[in-house]
Amino acid sequence: LLIYLAAAALGLWIAALALSGVSLTASGFVVAIIIFAVLQALFLPFIGAMADKRDSIFLGGAAGLIATFAALLVTDLVSDGLDIKGIGTWIVATLIVWIVGLIAMVLIPFILVRAGVEHARKNRS
Repeated sequence: LLIYLAAAALGLWIAALALSGVSLTASGFVVAIIIFAVLQALFLPFIGAMADKRDSIFLGGAAGLIATFAALLVTDLVSDGLDIKGIGTWIVATLIVWIVGLIAMVLIPFILVRAGVEHARKNRS
């Protein structure tokens, strides 16, 4: 859960840094992350199941992007912590949040395991 929240936080933060049309407020950042992460976790299985019924590789691959867009949209609507302006910004923000989230979901556990192994080796010495 913490890794998923961290991945969502990184994706939203990098999108806000990279795009002038994306803004995150300091006070609403945590709330926006929680809302976004929960919505994406709920949307992805639903959208993935719809793609599986159609048996299309393209739809299956696009399910993550669609879930990310839907989670961003709802988070923007219900949260004061996230604001996205402009159609182009919506498209690029969705791509950034999705790609950064994927990378973070792979790298964060790897980094944590590596740190744990190094800590264990250090304590054995």
